[in-house]
Amino acid sequence: MEKKVILLTGASGGLGKQLTKWFLEKDYNLILQYHSGKIELESENVLCVKCDLSDAVQLDNLIHLGIQKFGKIDVLINNAGISKSAISWKMDLATWRETMAINLDAPFLLSQGVIPGMRQANYGKIINISSVVAQTGAIGTAAYTASKAGLIGLTKTLAKELATNNITVNALALGYFDTGMIRDVPESRREEIIETIPMRKLGDPKTVFAAIEWILADESNYITGQVIHLNGGIYV
Repeated sequence: MEKKVILLTGASGGLGKQLTKWFLEKDYNLILQYHSGKIELESENVLCVKCDLSDAVQLDNLIHLGIQKFGKIDVLINNAGISKSAISWKMDLATWRETMAINLDAPFLLSQGVIPGMRQANYGKIINISSVVAQTGAIGTAAYTASKAGLIGLTKTLAKELATNNITVNALALGYFDTGMIRDVPESRREEIIETIPMRKLGDPKTVFAAIEWILADESNYITGQVIHLNGGIYV
């Protein structure tokens, strides 16, 4: 069976690195987007592309390079995201726009870029990594929350538009996991967050891997337009 080709954004981040390792163990072909971090991988199954997600020209080039190497893109996982904390009335417009560019504009533009090829192949999977705060709100995260809520709306609309093309579009709304942005949170604040989680612990990234594996399976081709909650019971 021909290997599936996955385009993963944010591959140099905490979750991105773990996803990359997991995908390699599953023997996929990978197009890995990174920007400020580093990726040190040498493999015929991997293409690493440094790309500023806020630059539409670089996004087009990312897709072009991926198709040039592997001939297609079967799966798009919009994993990259940034969060800059600020109370809404103190947030400057530049911060708002930067957050929207990375968290919402880029997933839209990348989806727009891979959809023609997916439609031609009559197959594709798009997975958007959203957040539980898009559903609950959180103080000091106006831009991040709005961008992740927008990603859920984008997911549902694309799913309806692409349903007859055998292309599924789903979102994972992540709670607090023991990787990525949570590592930048002070220990005292991290303990406060854990106290708000009904399961009283941070999530294991393996839960994310399992959810993605389920979505990618052919048996899940009837699942589209869904927001799958992985949050330890914070939001049900």
